[in-house]
Amino acid sequence: MANPNDFMKGVSSNADFSAFPPDITTDRPTIARSYGYLLGGKDNFEIDRATSLKGLEVFPESLDIARENRLFLYRAVRFLAEEAGIDQFLDLGSGLPAENNVHQVAQATNPNARVVYVDIDPIVLAHGRALLAENANTTIITADITDPDSVIGHEETTRLIDFDRPVAVLLFSIPHCVPDDDAAERTIRAPMARAAPGSYLAISHVVSDDPAIAAAGTDTATRLGVPWKTRTPGDVEPWLRDLEAIPPGLGDIGAWRPDPDQPPLAPVAEPLRRFVGAQDPTAKRAYEYGGVLRKP
Repeated sequence: MANPNDFMKGVSSNADFSAFPPDITTDRPTIARSYGYLLGGKDNFEIDRATSLKGLEVFPESLDIARENRLFLYRAVRFLAEEAGIDQFLDLGSGLPAENNVHQVAQATNPNARVVYVDIDPIVLAHGRALLAENANTTIITADITDPDSVIGHEETTRLIDFDRPVAVLLFSIPHCVPDDDAAERTIRAPMARAAPGSYLAISHVVSDDPAIAAAGTDTATRLGVPWKTRTPGDVEPWLRDLEAIPPGLGDIGAWRPDPDQPPLAPVAEPLRRFVGAQDPTAKRAYEYGGVLRKP
């Protein structure tokens, strides 16, 4: 099992850390820290833990959903590196480290694979700086993923990613964190418009087949101070037009090339243990919808 403290081994020392110390918010939750907590991470504050637990009281399946997404990341990146032959990755909304981060999975197949991590939460960059080690093939930048030009045009992105060659754009459990529909669509479609033919998109989005449950999920997160919009699959599908879904297609990511032998996740903290397995696999109120798609 990979050590979470190895997350930034291989992060380029060319990254701009001139803004340190960063302005780290501790009086309101952040998605990166809260999500990391659900994955067994330690880089969070009381506000993140309390908010996560309040949300789980209403939607207890959220823990299983988050952890299932992280397992999907491993399978999707492994496919992209091993089978699709992709050697450059743009991870939008990368969040805090956990087991088997994108560069670890990709570079296990191709040590020369290049990875740009992007997140707006300053603690993600702070964590990256603390664990910085020399490797010209991996970097992390702070940027707003809803402003794709700032991401694509960033000097670290242009140093590592050649958009004239196939690239994998990764949006794991991210679009639902962008409540505005136009901004969410732009976050997905703009990088893919810039990507060369033969590029891929790996995506997951929390959805419900029931619009009323989707609205309840949005309302719960909003009341807790978390930017969020649970959508239906029908809301998301138009954003993926012109892309070809890789078999088994789009759907519940738990069914996307399941691998019972893939590395497990870290155990959750004691307050979360009662929520493990809360999701009813036969009647899911909400789930992560997505898959891997290719640009023709």
